[in-house]
Amino acid sequence: MTRCSSGTRLEEAARLTATSGGNGQSEQVSYKGRAKYETPYIGPEHIRPQDSPTLPPPGQFPYTRGIHRDMYLGRLWTMRQFAGFGSAEDTNGRFKFLLEKGQTGLSTAFDLPTLMGRDGDDPLCVGEVGKCGVAISSLQDMRRLFDGINLGQVSTSMTINAPAAILLAFYICVAQEQGVALDQLRGTLQNDILKEFHAQNEYRFPPRESVKLVIDTIEYGTQFMPQWNTVSISGYHIREAGANAAQEMAFTLADGMCYVEESMKRGLEVDTFAQRLSFFFDVHNDFFEEIAKFRAARRIWSHYMRDEIKAKLERSWLLRFHSQTAGVTLTEQQPLNNLIRVAFQALAAVLGGTQSLHTNSYDETLALPSEQAVQLALRTQQIIAYESNVAQVADPLGGSWFVEKMTDEIEAKAQRIFREIRDLGGVLNAIDRGYFRRCIAESSLKEGREVEAGERIIVGVNRFRDEEELPVEILQISREVEKMQKARLAELRKTRDAQRHAAALQQLEHDAHAGANVMPALIAAAQADATVGEMMTTLQRVFGTYDGGPEW
Repeated sequence: MTRCSSGTRLEEAARLTATSGGNGQSEQVSYKGRAKYETPYIGPEHIRPQDSPTLPPPGQFPYTRGIHRDMYLGRLWTMRQFAGFGSAEDTNGRFKFLLEKGQTGLSTAFDLPTLMGRDGDDPLCVGEVGKCGVAISSLQDMRRLFDGINLGQVSTSMTINAPAAILLAFYICVAQEQGVALDQLRGTLQNDILKEFHAQNEYRFPPRESVKLVIDTIEYGTQFMPQWNTVSISGYHIREAGANAAQEMAFTLADGMCYVEESMKRGLEVDTFAQRLSFFFDVHNDFFEEIAKFRAARRIWSHYMRDEIKAKLERSWLLRFHSQTAGVTLTEQQPLNNLIRVAFQALAAVLGGTQSLHTNSYDETLALPSEQAVQLALRTQQIIAYESNVAQVADPLGGSWFVEKMTDEIEAKAQRIFREIRDLGGVLNAIDRGYFRRCIAESSLKEGREVEAGERIIVGVNRFRDEEELPVEILQISREVEKMQKARLAELRKTRDAQRHAAALQQLEHDAHAGANVMPALIAAAQADATVGEMMTTLQRVFGTYDGGPEW
């Protein structure tokens, strides 16, 4: 069994010996409830010789300090608030509300049935329709979702994985109906199925067949959608499941390497698609560690793309990423404290050089966010952008001895994890061996024990608790959404062209059997009013299902 690299700063210590006050005397310093750094002092002697005395400036290889020379002076990050609940009409209203308040990109949250590739009238979906995101079962729903929103003028992100190719097909159909050319569409499809096998478990097909679908979308996007990111390689869910910062970053980059190599096996030239790969990271509570994580990720990816893959275009070397503040750090107790957590996490993302950002709402641990909470979350980004002045300088922490040392350390931890994955035969073989799940479970257990023991302080949870909690308004989703979705699906099945529908699904099954790119068949099936569940079931007949892999 391959041992998981824990990635903790000091794996062997709960208490550290630190030099205090600069007087040369050593004393035992208790770090209970605080981060464990090796020493309270970091100086030039701690920096690797190759990084001293100067670092390449922002916009220059290996992009440790940022992918653009002027960073946010040229253009602010995209403020992309995650939104989706209830019916397509409900979420359409929230989208328009956010756009009116100054949001600069849409980010779509789908409900659990849609995420699992099931229709709203599926017996397995009772009680879940519209609860944790918007319910989308057909092309008709997608039309309602973007009614009155010009897809040629907005950038849209869709957080969807197992049925991602199907939702992309719906989006393409709506754009065509609006008269928007595919080469004008801007946005991101999460479409990162590998992390589902590591952490989130929203998969339907086995890993290799699932990756084949991802490569189909990359190939199609490369040919027809040059401004669209067809996969957003995600560490967010890995971190939320319990991974630490080094594991999140290393697992995410390893997944990205797998997609690159599988695309090249398909025959795609790396410089034709690498520029449209993007990443998605969590922003946790350890302020400087998160900044260091982003800096190290850029450096690792640029060396991989330039030196190992031999990509020729500079844009292929760049790691561009979306970030989201850490939902797992939000607490039900004293929920207004979450505003403070989100603000510091958002600041870390900006100082770390993010390209787009979602800030969580303070009430998310209680229910779907209220409009007031969503607006406050957006205002957090706007205050950072327009009042704090941190965006006036590219990488203002660059050259900090402490930040540079942390960047080096987290890169070294990631490299150890890469070696473990290579020793197992790569990402797909490591999934088969249960490696990722085991590592995440061990890390999660360790953190949980620290919280229970009070070694890791959570304000309002295990310290500084209140006897009485302030009431918070809760947004409720009515079961009427489920009833409406069932009625709409029944009407769709009754009125659609049965012959065209059957022929489209038959062609989809044929193309899947033949190993062809299924995107054209999915688009045709969408236009024939095939539902998400029907297309997934058709593919499942060819690809089979996944039972969760080995017990580790």
